[in-house]
Amino acid sequence: MNRFPSPRMVPRFAAFSFLSALTALSLPAAAQTAGSNVVNIGWFHLYTDDSSQPLRQTSPGSTTFAGSGATVSSADTLGIAYTRFVTDNFAVTLDAGIPPKFKLDGEGTLASRGQLGTAKQWSPAIVAKWFFGEPNAKWRPFVGLGVTHVWYSDVKLSQSLQSLVTFGTPGATATANLSSSWAPVANVGVRYNLDEKWSIGFSLSYIPLDTDAEIIGRSAAGTPISRHVTNLTLDPYVSFLRRLQVLIILC
Repeated sequence: MNRFPSPRMVPRFAAFSFLSALTALSLPAAAQTAGSNVVNIGWFHLYTDDSSQPLRQTSPGSTTFAGSGATVSSADTLGIAYTRFVTDNFAVTLDAGIPPKFKLDGEGTLASRGQLGTAKQWSPAIVAKWFFGEPNAKWRPFVGLGVTHVWYSDVKLSQSLQSLVTFGTPGATATANLSSSWAPVANVGVRYNLDEKWSIGFSLSYIPLDTDAEIIGRSAAGTPISRHVTNLTLDPYVSFLRRLQVLIILC
């Protein structure tokens, strides 16, 4: 599938969905009872199966870069999950982490351009979860539904892409505007309590995400000389390896 090299593609990876294979140092199963506050620190691995529209030039004139595409690297980052058990079965989780950095490489007619840009993605998520079974059960499957807000920072375009969208004009530069998005998060998983201190688990989250990118080219004097756009449909998956689980008592 074509994937336009705009930094907009970076965001796609950034959507919060979880394929979690987690190994956790945890407190007793009692930590999964009403009133418990649990913090997990682990590692996020972000991957997306995406598609995009070809890059389009809307000014000056109107042109479509047929066959244009890009590939986006996977990313890893430190993640933190805070869970509050409202009842023995119902809990709310806040997922966050250090914004991962994604790299874009040209593909198709843009393959010769090499790396097209980089961007950092922010996507904190709130997920309501229902845990089945008793708090002290060995197996605790769960399902969840929530929402994430995705936005981007430190978006940088490579010289090769800037040269393309500014027509090789000496001294010209280009920047990208990436729209923020709200998206639903669907989550399913299971946790297995090995004993009173250790547990392992697996979960999978999916986030349907659609984003838009706008690239503005400017002359050395700062005057806009070009505008390019594209749209990206993303199917993000994120794995979370949970390393440490701590119980917090709130008075």
